[in-house]
Amino acid sequence: MNLDKSKKRIAKKVKMGFKGYPQVSFAYFGETAEKATEVIVTFTLEEGAEPQEQRFAGKEDVREDEVIQSALVKIMERTDAKTVLEVEGTALLS
Repeated sequence: MNLDKSKKRIAKKVKMGFKGYPQVSFAYFGETAEKATEVIVTFTLEEGAEPQEQRFAGKEDVREDEVIQSALVKIMERTDAKTVLEVEGTALLS
């Protein structure tokens, strides 16, 4: 899947807001606010359940990495996520 398509599909699900569980969230991290080199995907099956995390990292900005963005879309699809959240901005790695 190409990068633009992946980003649009993620943005569309994020805009829908909270629709229940299962829920997936994406949080981006990097050395600077302009370049996210990691993304942490958190999956929560149901309210009160222990969240599962998976980390993807890259040398360049992961928001512009076609492989990583396609993987995020596949995670949304395979988990049948009703809610997709995205933490705005890039948190700095310490």
